[in-house]
Amino acid sequence: MITSGDDFPIHQTPEPVQQVFTSDRNFYDRFFFNGYWREGEPYFAVAMGIYPNVGIIDAAISVISGGVQHCLRASRVLGADRMDTRVGPISIEVVRPMRAIRLRVDHAEIKADLTFEGRAQPIEEPRFTRRSGPRLIMDLTRFTQHGGYSGPLTVAGRKFEASPSRVWGSRDRSWGVRPVGAQEPGGVPSRDLPQFFWLWSPTNFEDLCTHFDVNEYADGSRWHEFGAVTKADLGATLELASAVNWKVDYLPKTRHARKAEITLRSAAGETRVELETLYNFYMHGIGYGHPKWGHGAYVGPDVSTYESFKVAEIDETQPLNQHIQAVCRARSGSREGMGILEMLIIGAHQPSGFKDMLDMHP
Repeated sequence: MITSGDDFPIHQTPEPVQQVFTSDRNFYDRFFFNGYWREGEPYFAVAMGIYPNVGIIDAAISVISGGVQHCLRASRVLGADRMDTRVGPISIEVVRPMRAIRLRVDHAEIKADLTFEGRAQPIEEPRFTRRSGPRLIMDLTRFTQHGGYSGPLTVAGRKFEASPSRVWGSRDRSWGVRPVGAQEPGGVPSRDLPQFFWLWSPTNFEDLCTHFDVNEYADGSRWHEFGAVTKADLGATLELASAVNWKVDYLPKTRHARKAEITLRSAAGETRVELETLYNFYMHGIGYGHPKWGHGAYVGPDVSTYESFKVAEIDETQPLNQHIQAVCRARSGSREGMGILEMLIIGAHQPSGFKDMLDMHP
């Protein structure tokens, strides 16, 4: 079916834009944003995903303010036009590609009209590919961009005003295949316990932006790694890291960080970023792993829901709470800034001392 997207010269196959290159139900196309006031709070994250082969678009915004995480989630039937990025009370508008994106939310508990403006050029990460036995379960491309925000955000009646010098963050765009929604049955059952180790850390300083991510197997060998450093300038040259490393000081009885250190080595030298956790943001607030509102799950033709919880009351040992973004103070030499350390550690990981599915750090 021809839609409004077909008026743009962006076709990659003989099919209309509505039809993607694969029939795999796990194909997705996603927006993600986060932002943090430099005083430490509030913190917000937004996700919107389109799943053409299951006919769903969903979105969520979650905000931590005053120690409470507020979660607004929405989902609807996709319909024919993938250019329509409204999901219930949440919408995203590409104002200037790779420069400015507008986020709007209109709900009784969360209202926002925030514009993300890039502080540096988008950073393309290496392609993510992973197999489970013979089947390719992850095959995707992603870019990350550092930026600042302007506009109002109101949470539970309290209003905050953002400006690019006061509210930093990052966004990413990813698309391809990764497990979403209900999974297809069949095949030989695996006897191996699930294992996934993931660290992702974009940080912002007054004059510098850094980026790091890594995926590791249980023995610590890596199937994906990346690092980059750039000046906080849209015209600056990007320095890609030739080697990256990390150290995590785990909080007792958790799989989450108290502190961490990221090392990025490039031809220009070594950049070291020290991270100190302020608090954790729980990714199920924007759908990641949620038992009902998980990404690509059908929950109704056009529906939304709101809930809130106190961060201090979270049980860090529960599976649903393992995927987090730790909001961090960041230091690099004499520079002081802010960033996040996203963590998802499931199963064994020898360098961290984890042996079982969900054993915690001593």
